[in-house]
Amino acid sequence: MRKSILLPLLSVLLLSPGTATAAPTPTPSPAVRDFGNGPDRNDEAALIPEQFAAKAAETAIPAFDHNRGYPRHTALPIPPENPADASIKLGLIPHHAIAARLNDLQARSDRVSAEIIGRSAGGRDLYLVTVTAPETAAQAREQERLRQRIESGHQIPANRYKAPIYVNANIHGNEWEGTDAALRVIEELATDPAAGDLLKTTRLYFNVTANPDGRVGNKRANDNGFDLNRDFVTASQPEDRAMRQIMIDTQPVTMIDLHGYVNGTLVEPTTPPHGANYEYDLFIRNAYPNGLGIEAAINGLGYTPDKDGVFPVQIPFRDLDEGWDDWPPIFTPQYAPFHGAVAAHTIEFPMQVNNAAYNTLPVEELRRRAQINVNIASAAIHATYSFVKANHDRLIGDQTEVFRRGAAGEPSRVVPLGSVPGFGPEDQWNTTFPRAYTIAAGSPAAARLVDHLIANDVKVGRAVLPFRSGGRTYPAGTYVVDMHQPKRGLANVMLEPGQDISPRVNAMYDISGWSHALLWGATVQPLSDYRVVAEPVRVAAPTGFVPPGHGALALQLTDENDVIALNALLGRGVQVTWTANGRAVLPDSARPAARELADRYGVRFSRSGTAAGAALAPVRVTAAASADDLFTLREMGFSVTPVSTAVLNAGYDWSATDVLFVSSGLNYGALNPAAKAALEAYLTGGGVVTRGATGAAFNAATALLPVTAVAGRSDANGVVRLTSGDYSFVYSPRWFTGLGAGVRAEQTYDSFVSGHWRPNEDGTGGQDAAKGQAAVVSGRSARGAAAVLFGTEPMFRNHPKALFPQVAQALYWTAGTSGASR
Repeated sequence: MRKSILLPLLSVLLLSPGTATAAPTPTPSPAVRDFGNGPDRNDEAALIPEQFAAKAAETAIPAFDHNRGYPRHTALPIPPENPADASIKLGLIPHHAIAARLNDLQARSDRVSAEIIGRSAGGRDLYLVTVTAPETAAQAREQERLRQRIESGHQIPANRYKAPIYVNANIHGNEWEGTDAALRVIEELATDPAAGDLLKTTRLYFNVTANPDGRVGNKRANDNGFDLNRDFVTASQPEDRAMRQIMIDTQPVTMIDLHGYVNGTLVEPTTPPHGANYEYDLFIRNAYPNGLGIEAAINGLGYTPDKDGVFPVQIPFRDLDEGWDDWPPIFTPQYAPFHGAVAAHTIEFPMQVNNAAYNTLPVEELRRRAQINVNIASAAIHATYSFVKANHDRLIGDQTEVFRRGAAGEPSRVVPLGSVPGFGPEDQWNTTFPRAYTIAAGSPAAARLVDHLIANDVKVGRAVLPFRSGGRTYPAGTYVVDMHQPKRGLANVMLEPGQDISPRVNAMYDISGWSHALLWGATVQPLSDYRVVAEPVRVAAPTGFVPPGHGALALQLTDENDVIALNALLGRGVQVTWTANGRAVLPDSARPAARELADRYGVRFSRSGTAAGAALAPVRVTAAASADDLFTLREMGFSVTPVSTAVLNAGYDWSATDVLFVSSGLNYGALNPAAKAALEAYLTGGGVVTRGATGAAFNAATALLPVTAVAGRSDANGVVRLTSGDYSFVYSPRWFTGLGAGVRAEQTYDSFVSGHWRPNEDGTGGQDAAKGQAAVVSGRSARGAAAVLFGTEPMFRNHPKALFPQVAQALYWTAGTSGASR
């Protein structure tokens, strides 16, 4: 046990909003994160307008210019004033005022450079501010040359290199104060003569607000409804793609991510399990002392529980046993180490001002709390750059060593016990790196995965000649990922199957299993040896194909892009037949459109003879859905109208619905009589597709399919193998028993591959209980409605790309076999 004496209190008491007095009676927050009912997997339907997804798709990330010196003064455009910006109530800067403030700082200081690095899902500018001593263009090019030398694992004269620090603020929109702290520190560094020595040896990069949509709108997520701090290895959102590029281009030795709200202030490093693909010995020896320095700076502000409502700092690595880990690479500080950060921290400042507090506390109390948080966040930034200044050469050397080990292909290091105080056997987590990975070429899934790896700065090659490995011959053109490369940790965290960590830990922060290799649809194989003549790949080769000649064409839905292409064809009025084996067949007259879409989306058409089946029309979906489900359905090209219990109770016209999709925000028992009657009328022949707890409850309440849904442990999640040999993903898994007449098991659980899935305390709900049970079922209700029920998570956070076509096929089948109005 390594808990401090504070932990029994900190781990059990709930956060109190306090009172309006200057000295509220404080209550510390539990240092635990949301689990299955958290903000990104809840029972709230996402009623998000269609245009936000379109804006996200249009966003481009500008290239980082390493050939320009500093300062780089940019006249940032000023957004229109928005008096409804949620920051204003807290006495904090609204988004529309940030550009003007940065323009003023650029005019007053040759140390400050500001630029737009992209736009949010809602179309708002994202600002990167660089603070450093002036550099000529030649000096900037020299810094880039040294950065590249470090990334290739070569030692450099550390005294000639400016150590990069990355400060990320406001990634959760209603955790505001990091932005104001960043602006305060930028202004201090811009004008304080004493900062000159720091800025001669350091560049500080500030992402001033990572989530302007949430900042303006008083919400955790962006305008697509995504928690941006869950998206890094998927990068579905434009804000995450911008942050990813910052980390690739700047290669920070240290980064901090400014959040709220945990009282006392939470400062990482974390509890076990630790990311097995990091060079953790180098990480912990820097992250822990920097955490201690941040703690000292924050506690040194003099806030107390009695006077201010502020409890002392807590450091999970030292003070907690589990529940705040750095296992998944989906968070900013857990993604940054793959790009060289040898210290990375989430900072959770203490005084709650969001959610219920925002709506109930007096403005003066909210502003008092917000200023405390700004002061604490500022102290964390000060402590971090002081740590980097004091340990400049060592941090650069350790970053170089991270990349050197990767390039040399060294085994995962066992961290010496006691390497920092309290580092014990429970902190030891390792993996095995294969010599290389192959990715079979020729499919849209392979091209997507290759392009994704390259976008993450992973080096990918293409075999020039056929080669053999492990007794198998691979054709020329096969993609190869040589694991003797600087960022092999990031390559491996995406391409390995992962680990079942259930036996070693009980409580996890968030997801515990993922695998691009198993969930993105490409064929990926590890190699134990590497004798390949390969050329570097900048972009994946085109994969689209339309067979020459004449005749009908078929499109098998094996990839998301196949669905996108099919919906585009339907949108153009092409006559499509949906066959019994799940193929789309189109006439010879559609060949010009097929060639265009094959080129655009990389899809592969085949020849088809005469096909028996139903005519397929564009599928109109009414969806009571979570944000990620809604986003993914629209990304696949479906026309989706979002609804909720409240929307249906207000009166809803079902005549334009072909399929009802239910995953969040629809409670049949809470519908008023008129809404129930309208829904029941639709269900007399209308198609239904459901997912998860809400979907299972809806099926039971409406008596659609005669099955019993069984719930696994609520925080269970990860990659599962099906009896078919395919893979799927689960989060709060469900399975179905007692299948009645006419109900078919479409997928059946076989085994758990990676993640965390324990049984409940009474022994129920575990992975063994699910084995052999139906994971996805289909059938027709007694009223004629065709239905598909998913106990898996086929669209979870837009990540398991290979599973998206399953949902599309369910929508096409239920629409095509139902009696819904067309």
